[in-house]
Amino acid sequence: MAASRVEDWKWFLVLAAGVSLLKCLLIPTYHSTDFEVHRNWLAITHSLPISQWYYEDTSEWTLDYPPLFAWFEYLLSQIGRYFDKEMLAVQNLNYGSTATIIFQRLTVIFTDILFMYAARECCRCIPEKKDGKELFKRPAFVLAVLLLWNFGLLIVDHIHFQYNGFLFGLLLLSVARLFQNRNLESALLFAILLNFKHIFLYVAPAYGIYLLRSYCFTSSKPDGSLKWNTFSFLRLASLGLIVCSVFAVSFGPFIAMGQLPQVLSRLFPFKRGLCHAYWAPNFWALYNVIDKALSVIGLKCGFLNIESIPKASMTGGLVQEFQHTVLPSVSPLTTLICTFISIMPAVCCLWLKCRGPYGFLHCLILCALGSFLFGWHVHEKAILIAILPLSLLAVKGKKEAGIFLVLSTTGHLSLFPLLFTAQELPIKILLMLLFTVYSFSALRDLFREDRLLSWLEVLYLCGLIPLGIFCELFYPLTPWKERFPFLPLLLTSVYCALGVMQSWLKLYILLLNESATVKPKKDQ
Repeated sequence: MAASRVEDWKWFLVLAAGVSLLKCLLIPTYHSTDFEVHRNWLAITHSLPISQWYYEDTSEWTLDYPPLFAWFEYLLSQIGRYFDKEMLAVQNLNYGSTATIIFQRLTVIFTDILFMYAARECCRCIPEKKDGKELFKRPAFVLAVLLLWNFGLLIVDHIHFQYNGFLFGLLLLSVARLFQNRNLESALLFAILLNFKHIFLYVAPAYGIYLLRSYCFTSSKPDGSLKWNTFSFLRLASLGLIVCSVFAVSFGPFIAMGQLPQVLSRLFPFKRGLCHAYWAPNFWALYNVIDKALSVIGLKCGFLNIESIPKASMTGGLVQEFQHTVLPSVSPLTTLICTFISIMPAVCCLWLKCRGPYGFLHCLILCALGSFLFGWHVHEKAILIAILPLSLLAVKGKKEAGIFLVLSTTGHLSLFPLLFTAQELPIKILLMLLFTVYSFSALRDLFREDRLLSWLEVLYLCGLIPLGIFCELFYPLTPWKERFPFLPLLLTSVYCALGVMQSWLKLYILLLNESATVKPKKDQ
């Protein structure tokens, strides 16, 4: 048994070392404005007292992450001063010396160690079938590749530039601890994660309901319903104490300084538009396109005149704010209601038919997808909150594997517009192909199925090929790119939105079917 564990660690370390080497090779590649965002945050937290962190606005890229991430930047800045002190000056806007680039790239690579450890813990949660499968066809090995070599994380963190690997490490480690029945540790990790990046509030309902049901209730009836006399107030108090302690440490100094309203205004800037500058492939992308189509038809038929149409709605595929022309304009409250409605069935199923950690994971993914599809000002990168946890379900059953293939392929392709420079084109195409081909072949071999997808799904995914060729290779060579620069983005977002919505619906159908057929038993 000990020798087997050593061998498992060997192949995992080989995978981790291989992807780390690739990340080092990507250091000289293009980086987005997010690079300057984090450099500015390094300067703010290093050069200014804490009382000014959330007020500083010399740069347009003001600090808008929760306090724990600000302290994370502060710690990095203490190391960064040995590389180049000039990058820590608030006035040095758009500063990008070679030492600065190397330092910031290396910080992402080194903090990914947490993600690697979390991936290893998730692999340990996958039951291995003793049927003589070779290493490359074992669920744990497939999961390790799907997590460590995830295409979205590679291009978003190590080309575009962000710290998602470190943050997803906290998320996946928290999920692994739930599978290992270490509930308090899971709650602690998730509370810490929320205070690093508040976008993970999207999946907080899944954590709240699952921990309340499976941890605070010590037993259930044979039919799976709860015994209310077994509710433990002590366990509830333990959970509350852990979560409140983390928030107190994070926000306490700013509350003491009377700055909580200022911090919250930075974290939740509802003055931004419905859609991010790069349209996420969600319901509102479809809504926007329908509105544009109706406005064009209205102009052609004489129902509308050009003066009545807001300029942004006709020419601004990349704008952040505009009023809809024909359809009702959407407010933040509307998106909040739609998001709440989209996640409620999953949350209710988790409460009524818990189904243990896998039921929790199913609910978490549906919460992530519901928020992605219907949320306000959603970033396209948020699709990774659903894709990475879905990797654990993909190695569990063939239905989940089929959903993963559609969601990961469409979700990853929708990230292509983030890398618009010519020199990165071969890199993103090659990495996308490698990850996608491996996902299809490995999952097919894992379940010994020739077909994990329906013919309609295969046809839809094949449509991504001409879409990618048109948007990435053909359109930039045409004269239309000057007049309609947003068209490739619009086509990519709308087409990929269909796949994301289909995956969301299939996950719901699968959840409802499993909840209806689950056998009466005590909670796991």
